[in-house]
Amino acid sequence: MKKLLVGLVSLVLLTGLAVSASDLIIESKNQTFHESDNKIKFDGDVKVTIDDLKVIGDTADVNMTKDQKLDTATFYDKPYAFEIKKNKKREVKANILKVSLINKTVRAEGDTQSIVFEGKTPIVVINADVQEYNTSTNVMTATGAVTMLYKDIETFSNSAEITTDKSGDLKKLVLTGNARVKQENNESYADKFVYEAASGNLTAYGNTTSNALMDDGAKLVLKSSYQEYNQKKGIFNASGNVRIWYQDYYAAGPKVTLYPSAGSNKPNEAYFTGRSSITQGVRTIYADKIKMTMSPKSFDAKGNTRTVIKNIGSGTDDNMTLGL
Repeated sequence: MKKLLVGLVSLVLLTGLAVSASDLIIESKNQTFHESDNKIKFDGDVKVTIDDLKVIGDTADVNMTKDQKLDTATFYDKPYAFEIKKNKKREVKANILKVSLINKTVRAEGDTQSIVFEGKTPIVVINADVQEYNTSTNVMTATGAVTMLYKDIETFSNSAEITTDKSGDLKKLVLTGNARVKQENNESYADKFVYEAASGNLTAYGNTTSNALMDDGAKLVLKSSYQEYNQKKGIFNASGNVRIWYQDYYAAGPKVTLYPSAGSNKPNEAYFTGRSSITQGVRTIYADKIKMTMSPKSFDAKGNTRTVIKNIGSGTDDNMTLGL
């Protein structure tokens, strides 16, 4: 999980495609202007330069306002936009690319892909139906089958929103709708993920499921309504119909806090609070508090404990009595 949060910070590099108050240079084989539709049309090897941002395409047009100011430049037929600063290159590919010179937005539509290169190595890749960056609010949004890839970290969602500060540092990341975060053999599902850079919290809302592969090869599965991981403390909290499966243990309760073992970022101790239960085989223990440890495997129940053992009979119809 810690690697995930570090990786998400690199997504802010995509916000380098900015549109500021500067000269717009357009080169092409042909260009025409019809006052009736207030639009300049460009055709053939169209090249556009705005500061460090360059856009290349076959055709483009620029809408004009009533007072003859440039409004929106639209590029057709799979244009390509890129920016190079020092050893990093940012590029965007799409079926259509729109650069609003008034609203200060860059919008990519149809089979969009954004890539950040460090040298020649791609470090971040985002695919979506639509991607848009607003340079005024420093918010990038992606919608429609959104996938993000950073090294071995993958995210999937119906939409994503990245907010940065003026320096380009990540402030907030939101993944919404059928969201999934995967790293190697560990993955989490939720209706919504929110990462806050200031607090270091990654929070999952609604139908949350986390799967973690432990050092012994066994899988720990955690389901709940709400989950929160704190990067700085390495602590995992979950609440709302919490259920944990690990080997032959099944534990349930209203709230749990998981702590890692020393030198590891994997959960090892689970502390249930509120009336909870833990089941192993035919035995179920109920208590006000339960501590469940993965390695060495054990549990400790405290407060109004009650044990239920199912199917204790010998398989006959005889009942246990005092012989009276």
